Amino acid sequence: MGSSSGNGKQDNGERVSNAAADLVAARNQLLDGGVPRNPRLDAESLRSALVDLFELWLTSKGAELGITADSGLAVVAVGGLGRREMLPYSDLDLVLLHDDVDPARVAEVADQLWYPLWDAHIKLDHSVRTVPQALRVANDDLIAALGMLEARHIVGDVELSNLLIGGVRREWRTGIRNRFDELIAQAQARWQRSGEIAHRAEPDLKNGRGGLRDIQLLDALAVAQLTDAMPGLGPDVPGGGVKQAQRRLLDVRTELHRVAGRSRDQLRAQDADEIGAALRIGDRFDLARTLSDSARTVSYSVDVGLRTAANALPRRGLARLRRMPVRRPLDEGVVEHAGEVVLARDARPQRDPGLILRVAAASAQTGLPMSATTLNRLSEDAPELREPWPKDALNDLLVLLGAGRGTIDAIEALDRTGLWGRLLPEWGAVRDLPPRDALHTWTVDRHLMETVAYASALSTRVARPDLLALGALLHDIGKGRAGDHSVVGAELATHIGRRLGLWPSDVRTLSAVVRHHLLLPETATRRDLADPETVQFVVDALDGDGQLLELLHTLAEADSLATGPGVWGDWKASLIGDLVRRCRTVMAGLELPTPEPIAPDLLAKAAAGGVHVDLKPGDGKYTYVVTVIAPDAPGLLSDAAGVLALHSLRVLSAALGGEGESAVNTFVVSPKFGDPPDAGLLRQELIRAIAGDLDLPALLAKREREATGVGPSRYAQAQPRMIWSPASMPGQVILELRAEDRVGLLSRLAAAFASCGANVRWAKVVTMGSAVVDAFCLELGADDGVQRRAAIEKAVLDVVPRPAPKTDTAVSDTVS
Repeated sequence: MGSSSGNGKQDNGERVSNAAADLVAARNQLLDGGVPRNPRLDAESLRSALVDLFELWLTSKGAELGITADSGLAVVAVGGLGRREMLPYSDLDLVLLHDDVDPARVAEVADQLWYPLWDAHIKLDHSVRTVPQALRVANDDLIAALGMLEARHIVGDVELSNLLIGGVRREWRTGIRNRFDELIAQAQARWQRSGEIAHRAEPDLKNGRGGLRDIQLLDALAVAQLTDAMPGLGPDVPGGGVKQAQRRLLDVRTELHRVAGRSRDQLRAQDADEIGAALRIGDRFDLARTLSDSARTVSYSVDVGLRTAANALPRRGLARLRRMPVRRPLDEGVVEHAGEVVLARDARPQRDPGLILRVAAASAQTGLPMSATTLNRLSEDAPELREPWPKDALNDLLVLLGAGRGTIDAIEALDRTGLWGRLLPEWGAVRDLPPRDALHTWTVDRHLMETVAYASALSTRVARPDLLALGALLHDIGKGRAGDHSVVGAELATHIGRRLGLWPSDVRTLSAVVRHHLLLPETATRRDLADPETVQFVVDALDGDGQLLELLHTLAEADSLATGPGVWGDWKASLIGDLVRRCRTVMAGLELPTPEPIAPDLLAKAAAGGVHVDLKPGDGKYTYVVTVIAPDAPGLLSDAAGVLALHSLRVLSAALGGEGESAVNTFVVSPKFGDPPDAGLLRQELIRAIAGDLDLPALLAKREREATGVGPSRYAQAQPRMIWSPASMPGQVILELRAEDRVGLLSRLAAAFASCGANVRWAKVVTMGSAVVDAFCLELGADDGVQRRAAIEKAVLDVVPRPAPKTDTAVSDTVS
């Protein structure tokens, strides 16, 4: 704060006595603890003792100078002393208030108060103000206002101090709407300068994101009555919540002062071991883990606080006349309200264990944050998922993991409120675990989330994007435990895969992905690729499994990209690519898709002719099986899939076939919310669609806008991929499409094929989370040429979700 009394000493013929020498001596005695007569104080006790010491000196000095209850003078502390957080070498930040006192008297008192502190080399930030002057400074200077919000009376006229403290807080509350944008901009600029404490090798404990300044920001929002200073994060929050995080940050900063022998905010690597030992935390890695947990808890709380505050800001002008925000359905029991993902009014968390994942998946896909109230309610009320997980819960997990960068924020929110650890108890060993390798930018848990985000952009490279996503999430889950983390992780992945309800063969593949996730990069960079034994070593390690090789190849890239800058490059990519190509020449090729057999009762209905629609419950709580039998004609698949999409039925899988003149199409669907429509209604709508009485493209576009709240479709994470393979019948070809899902995608694809004159003979459609792997047997006749396939690819590319335009290309392969 500025000074109105000056820093220069007045030469009046005598020196002001250094009456603060006893203060310095007492402080040094507190810091020099460790001998029998003067035991070493722990960090919290030291701060408390320093507060008492400085208050005692100021109170005594004030009484000596005549700063009494009726003197018209008062000393107010801000900063560390004001917050009762006095650190060994903190600045002493004081305001001398005066009211109708002779200026000469004020100057004399100020000199006799400040000079002893200067002479004792105590860092002093001081000012001399009247209450109106101080209020004007707070009104003009945001930093000064934030400091005065922490003001506390020390000595003198308490009514004068209360006028300042009450006035600053009152004007802060009434003026917060006009200062809120500046407050956010200031915080963001500070974060940009100082970085994130959780992921910095030498973090700034005071100014970094997740540091002590952010806790003061929460306090300022609480003074404005916009949010709680210490928001509750749920009963299972790791680390004990914001209050505990604040204490740990203060403890580390206290010991940093004690070790450095001066004021310091940045924790240096060479001091970390000593500070960790002094706090009985452990070595520098244990200290880094503690700081990461504390900082991420504070960061999440600040995000919640700022969001809550923004929604609570008083409206003015025309904004006061706006209607309340509309609640837009996102999933069963999940809606958007006021820019947040919240529970629907009829949601029953106590009876719906999968609701946690549906909320998180909706958040990750839309980019909207989950309401803190919703997360707290889920923490308190949602029961444990039974084992094995229902298929619906596994699918929602895959949707969450396939949402790109949105996945990171969603999982972080779940983790900071204790919900992620409930879903994945094994996460506790890697939570906030610092890397041992300087190449790694992130903590282990954040690295896993980053890998998942990168893997989602590569998901169309593999036939099993679900196993890629799970492998990315779990590939380092064995760290933080004794033994080789790949071996330990493989065993954990087996247990987790069984808990998730994967097929035994998929559990084995997932375990192998975790066990061998380092095999390709380590072999490619350390062994001779021209040596046949090198290739055979890899093939033998993978038991000749080409699908596993494909998963490991893609995971190697995602893992490297998530490690840090420069870890993945052309050299590494070319080496691993060369190794994979050599292995593929040794391994047998993957089996081509084949049509599903049709049940005898459906064959009988098909032979009888007519239009039939049957709907019955499926294997999962929210899944149903819809069977459509109708005269086979171009456009039938598009019409049937379009009708399902119009009634908010998401196609999870489909098997398409036929018998005689009839098509037999079976869809496994899941309602977006609520119960499915009656089968009779679906039949009538299908008949209208076949007759051309429904404008399906327009209706689907409208439904998609309602579902996403944006244009036709959000950008995809991964490039769509089309793989051409020969079929067993002449004139037919198999097209495998790997892409991301969207509303009515199957209907749009069928229409695209029809527009190119390609007849779908059979199809197998599978949706894995937000990814689809669809195989279509197309009848092209004699005109199966490059131009015909290119036209089909263009038509498909026009309807599938794609990445941003700068990378707008599809990948096409031909399998001979």
